[in-house]
Amino acid sequence: MFQGFSQEALDFLLGIRLNNNKEWFEERKSIYTEKIYEPLKELGAELYAPYEETDGMMYKVGRIYRDANFPPYLHYRDTLWIYVRYDAWYWNKTPTLFFELSPEGAEFGFRIEKPEAAVMERFRSQLTEDCKPFLNMVNDAVEKYGLAIGGEEYKRAKKCTVPEAEEFFRKKGLSLSKKVSGKSLFSRRVANEAVKVFKGLREINDYFHEIVEINDLAKALEKGSLQTETAETDITMVKAPDVDFMW
Repeated sequence: MFQGFSQEALDFLLGIRLNNNKEWFEERKSIYTEKIYEPLKELGAELYAPYEETDGMMYKVGRIYRDANFPPYLHYRDTLWIYVRYDAWYWNKTPTLFFELSPEGAEFGFRIEKPEAAVMERFRSQLTEDCKPFLNMVNDAVEKYGLAIGGEEYKRAKKCTVPEAEEFFRKKGLSLSKKVSGKSLFSRRVANEAVKVFKGLREINDYFHEIVEINDLAKALEKGSLQTETAETDITMVKAPDVDFMW
């Protein structure tokens, strides 16, 4: 069972930020394994437990090793994470319940970081039609768990006809999260708080998951329609002869 992180864990993450090389890491690899990776796995299992019977839900605990094929070209991460979400090919385009540990502390909650433009367009359309269900969920979560609303914003906000939802018409991505630092990280308190927040944000996560599913279905239907049109066009085309002729 997860019992908390330690100051040694935070010091290690700060150290890898300042000394991102194999030599420094290998000398302290046991600290990473014992103080960070194993506790994260224990915490991940607890955060996922309420969702393990939900079809399509999965969780993942990130490892410190970076993919060398993508920038920044560093060996190791200084922020480690846990994701609980519906399985998806592009994790940053799908709604996610997350927990991240960095030298500054922990942040956890919900986010959809880089959704497709069409997903956010559908989201705004739903707000325009009836914004109360979503706003009630958000306001309840913010008040009950002390969450902050975040997410990347458009340079120019989208046109909004529902003033109470105007804040969300500026969002290119969206997050609802809480930051914790200090002694709260060094006991089960952070786990208890994160479990409550994950449960409390389930409705919002499912709300966006439904939008993403509808968008994916619309794309699939459009693609199928285009393929059908192409096939019908091909049928009417004159077929080239199977052999070459001398004319």
